[in-house]
Amino acid sequence: MISLTIILQAVVANMAIAKMGAGIGAGLAVIGAGIGIGNIGGGAVQAIARQPEAIGDIRSNMIIAAALVEGVAFFAIVVCLLILFV
Repeated sequence: MISLTIILQAVVANMAIAKMGAGIGAGLAVIGAGIGIGNIGGGAVQAIARQPEAIGDIRSNMIIAAALVEGVAFFAIVVCLLILFV
């Protein structure tokens, strides 16, 4: 009976750490995506300033790159939420 109590206490303590880790992971994913999309936008504005005639190509590449970064961030948040609720 004593060993079962110790095991249950360890499981409860680790769940709190897992929930904290999931929250930190979700926050880092959002911050990383924000920084990445900001860098993409800044680079696109600089490229358009250098070559205004290439605005269409630059814009389409920027949108694709931003969507990929956002997709990875969304995947990271979903993994963190799975850790949190499962």
